Amino acid sequence: MSSTAARRSDRVDRSQYLLAAALLLVGLYTIIDARGLDVGFGDPVGPRIFPYVIGSGMVLLAVLLAVATARGDVAEAEAGEDVDLTTPADWLTVGKLVGILVLNLLLVNLLGWAITGALLFAGAAWALGSRTLLRDVLVGAVLSVASWYFFYVALGVPLTPGILDGVL
Repeated sequence: MSSTAARRSDRVDRSQYLLAAALLLVGLYTIIDARGLDVGFGDPVGPRIFPYVIGSGMVLLAVLLAVATARGDVAEAEAGEDVDLTTPADWLTVGKLVGILVLNLLLVNLLGWAITGALLFAGAAWALGSRTLLRDVLVGAVLSVASWYFFYVALGVPLTPGILDGVL
C-alpha cells in the first residue's frame, strides 16, 4: 500500500457514509411517495414534479457525498467563525426561546397570527438580547400583518385572525 493510500484511509470520515445513507433514504422515500400524488388532468407540470426533482437531487447528492468520502475528502472547519468552543451553552436563552414558542402555540388560535406573530418576533428579539421593546413590537407587527396578508391574498391560505376577525 502506498503512503498516499495509507494517508487517505486515515482521513476517511466514516460518519459521512451514515449521512449519505440517510440522504439517500430520504431522497428515495420522497420519490416513491410522490407517485401517490393525485394530480388529475390538464396541468403537465403539476405538484408531482417538485418532489421528483427534490428527491432526485437528494439521491444525487448522497451518491456524490459517498464518492467524495471514499476518495478521502474531508470537510474543513470554517476559518472565519469567531466561536469559542470552550464557552458553555446559554441554556437560559434557549429556555426563553422555547417558552416564547410554546406561548405562541398556545395563543395563536385565540389571539390570531397578527398578534402572536408580533409577540413572537418581539419575544425572540428580547431573548436574544435586544433592549428596544417598542421597536421590536412594531417591526413584529408589520411583519406578522404583512405575512398574514401574503398567505391570505397571494397564497390563498387563511391564517387564523383570532380576535382581529373582521378587522384584517
